[in-house]
Amino acid sequence: MLEIEIDGKQVQVNDGSTVIEAAAVAGSYIPHFCYHKKLSIAANCRMCLVQVEKAPKPLPACATPVTNGMKVWTHSELAVKAQKGVMEFLLINHPLDCPICDQGGECQLQDLAVGYGSTASRYQEEKRVVFNKNLGSLVSTDMTRCINCTRCVRFTAEIAGEMELGQAFRGEHAEIMPFIEKTIDSELSGNIIDLCPVGALTSKPFRFAARTWELSRRMSVSPHDSLGANLIVQTKHDVVKRVLPLENEDVNECWLSDKDRFSYEALASEERLTTPMIRQGGQWKPVDWQAALEFVATGLRGIAKDHGAAAIGALASPHSTVEELFLLQKLVRGLGSENVDARLRQADFRADGKRQGASWLGMKIAEVKDLNRLLVVGSFLRKDAPLLAQRVRQAAKKGLHVSAIGPNAEDWLLPVRQRALVAPSAMVATLAQVVVALAQEKGAEVSVVLLGKLPAVVSDDARAIAQSLASGRQVAVWLGSLAAQHARASELQMLAQEIARLSGGCFGFIGEAANSVGAALVGALPGEGGLNAAAMIEQPRKAYVLLGAEPDLDFANPAATVAAMRGAQLVVAMTAFQSATLRELADVMLPIAPFTETSGTFVSCEGRAQSFTAVARPQGDTRPGWKVLRVLGNLLALEGFGYHDSESVRAEALPADIGAALGNGVEGVVVSTATASAAALERVTDVPIHFADPLVRRAPALQKTRDAAAPVARMAPSTMATLGIAAGDRVRIVQGGGQAELLAQADQGLAAGCVRIATAHPSTAALGAMSGELSVERA
Repeated sequence: MLEIEIDGKQVQVNDGSTVIEAAAVAGSYIPHFCYHKKLSIAANCRMCLVQVEKAPKPLPACATPVTNGMKVWTHSELAVKAQKGVMEFLLINHPLDCPICDQGGECQLQDLAVGYGSTASRYQEEKRVVFNKNLGSLVSTDMTRCINCTRCVRFTAEIAGEMELGQAFRGEHAEIMPFIEKTIDSELSGNIIDLCPVGALTSKPFRFAARTWELSRRMSVSPHDSLGANLIVQTKHDVVKRVLPLENEDVNECWLSDKDRFSYEALASEERLTTPMIRQGGQWKPVDWQAALEFVATGLRGIAKDHGAAAIGALASPHSTVEELFLLQKLVRGLGSENVDARLRQADFRADGKRQGASWLGMKIAEVKDLNRLLVVGSFLRKDAPLLAQRVRQAAKKGLHVSAIGPNAEDWLLPVRQRALVAPSAMVATLAQVVVALAQEKGAEVSVVLLGKLPAVVSDDARAIAQSLASGRQVAVWLGSLAAQHARASELQMLAQEIARLSGGCFGFIGEAANSVGAALVGALPGEGGLNAAAMIEQPRKAYVLLGAEPDLDFANPAATVAAMRGAQLVVAMTAFQSATLRELADVMLPIAPFTETSGTFVSCEGRAQSFTAVARPQGDTRPGWKVLRVLGNLLALEGFGYHDSESVRAEALPADIGAALGNGVEGVVVSTATASAAALERVTDVPIHFADPLVRRAPALQKTRDAAAPVARMAPSTMATLGIAAGDRVRIVQGGGQAELLAQADQGLAAGCVRIATAHPSTAALGAMSGELSVERA
């Protein structure tokens, strides 16, 4: 600790601190523009000039390290004169368009100009004009307002991981611009809007929609990926106008992914369902809630009586709240059925009943910075969990060695030290080779349950990964979405568990959705004798209750799901949106509120339960999902549905000690390292970041980004050469009795013999399961 005096106050700060950090401890505000606590120091705005004892001239507080006994004056005559001089230069070319600027009311330049600006400008010459840049559908530019603080440049390079912006020219001709007129395509691009201290970079969807002082602010939680980012949702007249990050160092820090920030646009979609609808005589008719719920209750009661309660199945989206998932499983079990599941894209359920608790990340998100070895198995990390990938990126700068196993090697914008690029069918064998090599490196014995089941030959890639893990002190093994949805996911989990044991680390699941962990905690899983999500499709039920799920986009096998529901007697869709598929398959659609119009709880991948309340009134006749299920339970005369608020539901749903209910340990799953024939082409399936759930699929600005481009058939160049296909050719994909026509695209980062095809999109919904064999031919 060092002693420093700031404005007459004695404070102690850590060695290595800067004057601006010390001033924050002392409670002294130093004006600044370019400084940001999460970015590197640029010291180019010069607004933070302060007087330091014995220094011949004012020094920038952001770039001046503290020394023991230093004396600093932040508001002395010399310091204020320097700060006012800088402000005058910053305002020389700045346009006087505050009344029409979207940053008005929350602009740092406005605020500081009041304290450090003059009443009139001495600059009489013509001001410069900078042409605007096209940065894409999310960020709007007014570059004449730019003060060249370079926060946006540093963010893209240091946090997002790819330098998509830069500064060209010098002096008053300096401009911030993208490279070769490209747009910004990072999944974190919206953060430069928050970072910009002036009105140069603003939100394109929010442009001219409202003034900051007109907006009401409410805290909420992201309903998308498993991180559970904290949000500030801003509304005007009960309409969501903007979403900003709520700073939480343990979760999302001060960042948001673009889908967290811009998905609110879907709330005004033309497909919003705001009135209960019943299909009668092939026509959809709006009805009141009483009629709709009585229709559902009568239908479920009749099917349970005629075919038995097991003829009813409930399939829930893992983006639903804890309260909704708990009441859904309680209602289905109250009817006598154990057929309930929220793992809609999972293929392997052999670990059911053999797992110690609810699957989770196995560690706290904030502990990522302390890791020095990480093995990621089967993950599209950067798109599946953008803010978790950002934490890994920062840790990699400080020495974290990242290894990866899987069929995909897209750029995570961080160094991957060791990689085994293998087809999905070879992932189990590769992970088993890592176990063998790691046991040899550690001089340890493998678990008894794996004896005789591990390969004798170890590949160079597997040995390199094992050597990296063996040299680590803080080790983690993460299974991504591709691993969790793998046809042999439970075997991958057994082997990951063994790798974690041998390396003295932890292992866990990154998680697919906002409530993947919460669904397991509240029992939204099949009970004894119940059918899992895949079995409910393979063995069609007479009645289906869908909670927030779309049959053609949210399931492991969309074609089979649509076929199963087409033959059902009753399909109840509880949804915030209607779609062509739901209008075809469902018999009744009940409009339930999205996360902005209801209260509820999400449990993140680290087991953190975060509750939120509604930020706006429900649109039309929309009702919170938990209320709909409560009333439905009462109509069915089921016990235990007398809840008055969501808090009472949550109190019953979640265990008192969530940490004790978490667990990744699994035992009793038979591991086989035999690999399938390499002759057939294998499908590699990803869920694109902006197709992942009903909200992002309907957000117009997100659907204009590069990440929302229509799916293509991606293959390694060697695979394309073998098939006689060139990039840009239209090809016919045949899988599981279904087919689709897509453009072929070369992908150097894909394992040979694989075809990467996205799911959750209408163009690929006719294909079969997310993993398996397929054929490709020129269309």
